[in-house]
Amino acid sequence: MNTARAHRQSTARRVEGRAVRAAVTRTAASEADIFARMHQAVLDRRLEPGMKLKEVALADAFGVNRAVVRRVLARLSYERLVVLRPNRAAVVASPSVQESRDIFAARRVVEAAIVANLANSISRAALKSLRVLLRDEQAAYARGDTRRGLQLSLEFHRALARHAGNDVLADFLGHLVARTPLVVLAYRSGSGDSACADDAHARIVEALGRSDGEEAVAVMTAHLEHLEAQLDLAEKKTSAPDWATLFAAAES
Repeated sequence: MNTARAHRQSTARRVEGRAVRAAVTRTAASEADIFARMHQAVLDRRLEPGMKLKEVALADAFGVNRAVVRRVLARLSYERLVVLRPNRAAVVASPSVQESRDIFAARRVVEAAIVANLANSISRAALKSLRVLLRDEQAAYARGDTRRGLQLSLEFHRALARHAGNDVLADFLGHLVARTPLVVLAYRSGSGDSACADDAHARIVEALGRSDGEEAVAVMTAHLEHLEAQLDLAEKKTSAPDWATLFAAAES
């Protein structure tokens, strides 16, 4: 009798343990999915700088509790895509002018190193993969699918880093690339679309195919400089108001 009871208790503990592990797995997967979807929304320019991210609204939208949303927002804050504010709703990050310039400066250094290294080591398979990606990117822009084109443009830069085989540079570039759309949204001007829709990517691939690292670096640098030039990153100078005049006008 005691043996049977012990067996039932042991079985119950095993079942309960499996249920707990399954619940934890579901929670982790849900959290990871929410993070991925919000991260992608930043890349797609659907989440704009300064947009409020209210926990209750997000929890309702994703069908989870606020604790999960808070953890996701904390991860996005670590990536510097979201700003957490005490006792207030989190907001999508709004890069400053200087921060925006620094992001492009860092990208020029990192991506120049990536293509320089890749020119000496790229495999035929990697070249083929880049050409397929390039073809899909050009096709997306040609049919007017700007969102898909932007996704593939960003993926092109990340793919270069992966093929170069330097995980540290690839990870660093991933962070920079993720923050670039926020810069574009905050400072885009009417003179351009700030997208990688020109032929620079094709010229980079051609240079890599010839193992011409110098040309690949030159094209990549000019490409990123062109993207930055499409943005209005001029410092806005504000002068202090004439307080006497301001308040005198209010009294009249």
